[in-house]
Amino acid sequence: MALMRSYAPQIITSLLLSVTLFIYFIPETFINVGPGERAVLWKRFFGGTVTEKVYGEGLQIIFPWDELYVYDVRLQETERSMTVLTDEGLMATLLVSIRFAPDKALLGLLHRDVGPEYMDKVVIPEVEATVRKAVGALSSEELYTRSRDVIQDAVVLALEETAQNYVNVDDVIIRRITLPEPVQTAIELKIEQQHVADSFVFRLRTARQEAERKRIEAQGFADYNTIISETLTDDMLIWEGVRATETIAGSDNAKVIIMGNGKEGLPVILSAE
Repeated sequence: MALMRSYAPQIITSLLLSVTLFIYFIPETFINVGPGERAVLWKRFFGGTVTEKVYGEGLQIIFPWDELYVYDVRLQETERSMTVLTDEGLMATLLVSIRFAPDKALLGLLHRDVGPEYMDKVVIPEVEATVRKAVGALSSEELYTRSRDVIQDAVVLALEETAQNYVNVDDVIIRRITLPEPVQTAIELKIEQQHVADSFVFRLRTARQEAERKRIEAQGFADYNTIISETLTDDMLIWEGVRATETIAGSDNAKVIIMGNGKEGLPVILSAE
């Protein structure tokens, strides 16, 4: 007991030191990986970045001299304003929205070869270069009127380019295109004039079709009258008159008196009123 009492200060000091060191290294040893996150381990003494293993969500325990780098692997979105040149050399400003996420399986390689700043180092430069290339092949008018085509081309090319850098680009959307005001005004005026011209052509085509319809209709009436005039005789006229008289006489709402025949042999019809 005397011996233990003599070593008690050293034992207590050692325990306090151990507890202090344990508490001090807790943040370096127990790492929490949150929802939608993955982590990459860097070993100080045994080979550096571990590229073959990606650490998942939850509590991860490492040696205090190693480091665990946590990445957000959910779909992310960033907007950038880009100044590009059209085919004629005119300057245009595009507001571009980029949706992207790092490839989970290649996160170790991404960390080793690019690092946590991969958005600024890989995603934005690749997409910007792709958009510049797509816009540079279009005139100002085509850019203003065919933005959907530009978007689609930029998306396809961006996906192909950034896939080589461990990042998946989900979509690239050009939200706004701004041209120099005089150029934009001239394009809008041209488009408006084109609509007026198209409207005039449509009305002219409609008028021609209506005129052709009326001509065909008139020709039909002419043919009909020709046929009737060639086949209509006096006897047929008398017969048609008799049929009309019978129809009128049989009407419930009409009372008629038939008195002899007219000059042309047709009955004379007088109203009872």
